[in-house]
Amino acid sequence: MTDSSLTALVTGGTGRLGSAVAARLEREGFRVKAAGSRDGDLSSAAAARALVEQTVEELGGLDLLVNGASAGFEPKHVEEVTEEDWDTALGATAKGSFFVTQAAAPYLRRSRNGLVLMIEDVAAYQAWPSFGPHSAAKAAQAMLTRVFARALAPEVRVCGIAPGPVAVEPGQEERRAAETLLGRIGSPDDVAEAVLYLTRARFVTGTTLVVDGGRLLARRGQSAPP
Repeated sequence: MTDSSLTALVTGGTGRLGSAVAARLEREGFRVKAAGSRDGDLSSAAAARALVEQTVEELGGLDLLVNGASAGFEPKHVEEVTEEDWDTALGATAKGSFFVTQAAAPYLRRSRNGLVLMIEDVAAYQAWPSFGPHSAAKAAQAMLTRVFARALAPEVRVCGIAPGPVAVEPGQEERRAAETLLGRIGSPDDVAEAVLYLTRARFVTGTTLVVDGGRLLARRGQSAPP
């Protein structure tokens, strides 16, 4: 699934992870729409549909959708969480992933290489008390990986990628490295390589590739980042 005729939409494509994914796909010959906040608020179903239509018009079709848009990663005790916090977390992450995929589905079905990738998070599989809305939104997105895999089969494959510490804030590298089995942090390029692998893995669908250096298995990795 890597030639110059292939097209991709990467939501969240201007962030640290998304920009790395977009750049890697471009190096492989994809024509890429790297969408950021300037391209619309994906918590709105109408904006999600408009983004897909704009992308198809610009690129001439759609073969790959990477749902990387996310918001609401703010530490807050559960007793302090507000309705606005919930709306922010669920908006781009869960609603956006759903409605962008819904709008993209007809175009992906027309492609002989249709693929949806959800950029999940290990937070979807762990209980992080300081990131309740974010963890719940990512868990919802992880379920959408499975829902859409069944709904769009056999024409379209749908997979997830769950990163661990790959976009670490400066000064947190040593502490976050200690959370993993490998004893080091990853990078956005590790996620981009996982994306590339899944574009080629024609017999893989409905599952999630965890890119976390073993964080989910490490005892020290059971607590959430600050």
